[in-house]
Amino acid sequence: MSYLGADDSNPLFSLHPMLQTERSASLEDALLAALTGHQTGIWTALPAIVESFDANAVTCTAQPAIQAQVRARDGSTSWVTLPLLVDVPMIFPRGGGCTLTFPVTNGDEVLIVFASRCIDAWWQSGGVQVQADLRLHDLSDGFAIPGPFSQATKIGGISMSSVQLRSDDGATCIDLNPSTKAIKIVAPGGFEVDAPTITLNGQLAQGTGSMKYPATLQGPITVVNDVTAAGKSVSQHTHHENGAGNNTNPPN
Repeated sequence: MSYLGADDSNPLFSLHPMLQTERSASLEDALLAALTGHQTGIWTALPAIVESFDANAVTCTAQPAIQAQVRARDGSTSWVTLPLLVDVPMIFPRGGGCTLTFPVTNGDEVLIVFASRCIDAWWQSGGVQVQADLRLHDLSDGFAIPGPFSQATKIGGISMSSVQLRSDDGATCIDLNPSTKAIKIVAPGGFEVDAPTITLNGQLAQGTGSMKYPATLQGPITVVNDVTAAGKSVSQHTHHENGAGNNTNPPN
């Protein structure tokens, strides 16, 4: 994990305008400058851009997207890009043995949240651990949360009435509407179910289909009870025998 110190021994550290003055007008100003200088080393959260994602370790390398104003030993100031944050644990929503994952890719925007204490021992072994280092609010101890949008990458067409799991362009979507109690699936690339059995507790209605996506059911399909198609019972229908004038018996 990488770390950029924020103390006077480091030639680069965040600089508050108050610290640029040689003398303070009052004790209050001096104390404010000292406190502000201390705060420059307290990292809380930063937007960042993913450089790479390790799906096996569930960590990423990310570039902080906010530059820091720093002061060199000669007193000059400049804006610098913070170092890459490496081995940052990625946060996916999870609980009860289930996890919602995302195919994180280079260029994705994330929010890095920094722990108040060193996370190295916990990250390595889990459980309750002693601190491997006594650092506080350090750039080394971040967690990456995917999801924030800058105005340059924001998506459009956000539903104001339903919950959606969707592609950014909205072309593929699972939509759950709490008002209508309906779930809608839009899948231009197809919809596949891999299961030994499928149970439908409800009516199977024919879709209207379209020239591009005609409504069809492809078998074999086993139905325990009767099926009615175009008003005709599949299990009870009969046929008229040509020439005999009689109807056949229902299917066995």
